[in-house]
Amino acid sequence: MSPAADADSRLPRHVAIVMDGNGRWAQQRGLPRSEGHRAGLAAVRRTVEACRELGIRHLTLYAFSTENWKRPPGEIRALMGLLREFLDARLGDLLRQGIRLHVIGQPERLPHLVRVRLDRVVKQTAGGKEGTLTLALSYGSRAEIAAAARQLAEEAKAGTLDPRTIDEATLAARLQTAGLPDPDLVIRTAGEKRLSNFLLWQLSYAEFWFTDLCWPDFDRETLHGALAEFARRQRRFGGVTHA
Repeated sequence: MSPAADADSRLPRHVAIVMDGNGRWAQQRGLPRSEGHRAGLAAVRRTVEACRELGIRHLTLYAFSTENWKRPPGEIRALMGLLREFLDARLGDLLRQGIRLHVIGQPERLPHLVRVRLDRVVKQTAGGKEGTLTLALSYGSRAEIAAAARQLAEEAKAGTLDPRTIDEATLAARLQTAGLPDPDLVIRTAGEKRLSNFLLWQLSYAEFWFTDLCWPDFDRETLHGALAEFARRQRRFGGVTHA
């Protein structure tokens, strides 16, 4: 991922994506839902590569939510198997491209073999300077914010933090995304138009872009369309635009 994105205000520094519609994509084609997730993995590869080429330095993918544990056990097993495949297949690419892998959520809830691979890829890519790929796994934003609040309370109780000094930056520093810029653009596929407990704090000023395409059909052209719309928007952050 090139530093060019930081110098070009028309490109977002950070794109976050809610990848929705794998199951629907498969059902529309008379395929098992697991095949939709496999096709979705190909869309992940395309998107990571496209962001790198465009110079978007930060990409966050909502891969598995805390609510997704309610899905049938067989589907969860298939998803975890695909995640293992992705980590095994992409490690070399991430290293060559200088991209570090970051994980947010509750990875301790993931199967042991997935955790082992995650730990390995995170450690081996830690030196990547060209960009960050963040996977939200077993992630829920409310749980993340509650955990940050608990940490602040514990620090205050221990006397290492004065409660009167707590501000937005203090809380943000306790979130799992600490050190990353907030997303500038959030994309959601499959016609859904809600946050679904995703980065509630971090998306306060993000631009939203929705498409009816299911995630497996998301490609470079679709990404370019989202970025073109982003470039046309005026981001005033509560202020006014001057001529």
